Amino acid sequence: MPRATTLSVAAFVTAAAAALVAANSSVQLVEDNSEIGVRDALDANALTWAEVEADGLRVLLAGTAPNEALRFRALSVAGSVVDAARIIDEMEVQAAQAITAPRFSAEVLRNTSGVSIIGLIPESTDRDEMVAGFSAMSDLPVTDLLETADYPAPGGWEDALAFAITAIDDLPRAKVSVAAGRVEVTAITESAEAKAALEQDLTRAAPPALQLTLNITAPRPVITPFTLRFVIDDAGARFDACSADTETSEARILDAAYAAGLDGTARCTIGMGVPSPNWGQAVETAIAALADLGAGSVTFSNADVTLVAAEGTDQRLFDRVTGELETALPEVFALTPVLPETPDPATGPAEFVATLSPEGQVQLRGRLADEKMREVTDSFARAKFGSDKVYTAARVVDDLPADWSTRVLTGLQALAYLHNGSVTVTPDALTLSGQSGNRNARASVAQFMASKLGQDSPYKIDVVYIEALDPIAALPTPQECEADLGQIVSASKITFEPGSATIDESALSTMDMIAEVLQACGDLRLEVQGHTDSQGREEMNLALSQARAESVLNELRARRVLTGSFIAKGYGETRPIAENDTEAGREANRRIEFRLIASTQPQPEGETTLESAAESGDTERGDGVDGAEGSGDE
Repeated sequence: MPRATTLSVAAFVTAAAAALVAANSSVQLVEDNSEIGVRDALDANALTWAEVEADGLRVLLAGTAPNEALRFRALSVAGSVVDAARIIDEMEVQAAQAITAPRFSAEVLRNTSGVSIIGLIPESTDRDEMVAGFSAMSDLPVTDLLETADYPAPGGWEDALAFAITAIDDLPRAKVSVAAGRVEVTAITESAEAKAALEQDLTRAAPPALQLTLNITAPRPVITPFTLRFVIDDAGARFDACSADTETSEARILDAAYAAGLDGTARCTIGMGVPSPNWGQAVETAIAALADLGAGSVTFSNADVTLVAAEGTDQRLFDRVTGELETALPEVFALTPVLPETPDPATGPAEFVATLSPEGQVQLRGRLADEKMREVTDSFARAKFGSDKVYTAARVVDDLPADWSTRVLTGLQALAYLHNGSVTVTPDALTLSGQSGNRNARASVAQFMASKLGQDSPYKIDVVYIEALDPIAALPTPQECEADLGQIVSASKITFEPGSATIDESALSTMDMIAEVLQACGDLRLEVQGHTDSQGREEMNLALSQARAESVLNELRARRVLTGSFIAKGYGETRPIAENDTEAGREANRRIEFRLIASTQPQPEGETTLESAAESGDTERGDGVDGAEGSGDE
């Protein structure tokens, strides 16, 4: 080849190579500049989630945008740096979260004119059936102000709503708040007795898994007559009855009583019917006067005040104290001072005595005015205490006081307030003493005496409250019942036949003891819990623990235990109380527990009320069920 041709070819190749290198350098420079420019622009606009990669003239945008608006903004920012036609959009948008379901709740308001329902309920709830239910239970028109939302009903919603419909029948004036698994009742009753009865009925009717909160109040009672009686004698200072119109008046009365020698705690019944707004001042003044005398009693029956001094009180002291008291008492109050005469020891006073034994037997002894009065007294006693329980051995005498018969019948009627005791009638006083299982027996007797005997007939009351006689206070508390059950199953486990839910024959005596405790405990909201060790499959352990808890519940029903407020719940191996790597530990973990279900603790919306209630009561663990598959069952 000629030399000139060779040089020409070499020059062409060299030029081509140089052009190629220059082109590549230019492309790389464009890529780098585009990528850096776009990245800086995105960072400056707080779009740091976007990823940038240059590929020749193309600019690729990747990453996950929080929302569609920010994805579009990233494209716009990149397009302000390079030509929009060069931008390749490979960005994704973060999936939108599902809208949270609303909190479903309803407020049911009932008064004498009708029922109103306000709130938000699931669309799946049969609205017409619910309104018809409230209308049927209340027999009143129902105003439906509800709204609905198309979301699934949360757990416990239907049970709570069904209970509210049932409960409204017993609530003539009330507000019932319904939420998933929870019901709150706010109501007012006519008396403290009605309040206690309503609380008991609602608690008994509530499903075990329902969180029930009761805010029930009773108005102040009307006290007729408005009665107070304060006594100072050899036994010390005490109230037989204490009534007050306000908390301030109560505090004033109690302060005066403590200053006069009262020891221990005391309270007054705060009620309506006070004869004067100066009641507290009048009582305070009278108690101070009685303290000056040193012994005796002061009785208020509405505005009538009777101050009875002790026998043997100095006449001059009595005159001075009663004179000062009469002057110091506020207007409206009228004082009757009484200084008993000392009886002649030679003859002794006339006397009538009636005794009531703990078995209910009544004996009548002493003096009565005539044969007709003896027949009346005998008949009256038989009507009060039972015709086969009265023995009459009273005799007829002359020269008894004119009000003797009235005080005898009053004393017999007062004796009926007691569980056991006696009443003694003398010319100077009527004395009632004994025991009662009613905390308010002393006050009730004092109020009764004041209404029947008037101001000129002194009386004495020595009634002792015995808790063992109180049918309500004598019941063990739910916490005591839970502790007793724990002691039983701790000392004598409930065991099962190997690999089954059948209670072993050796544990039947334990079930008898548990049933005996529960029958004495009354209404309880109780969870029977089954627990296993960790050997075997978790699902099998859970199923076995549930079956064994239900087996215990069935055994209680067979022993006539009322289990309507009980539930059975298996927890499997999830709540060990010991390590599962030893036989002793596995033995401890295989158990049955009895736990109270809390009735007022709040819980997050949508959670299972049964489990949260059970967990709230599971502060201690111990007691007995054996384990599951392959766990060495007893």
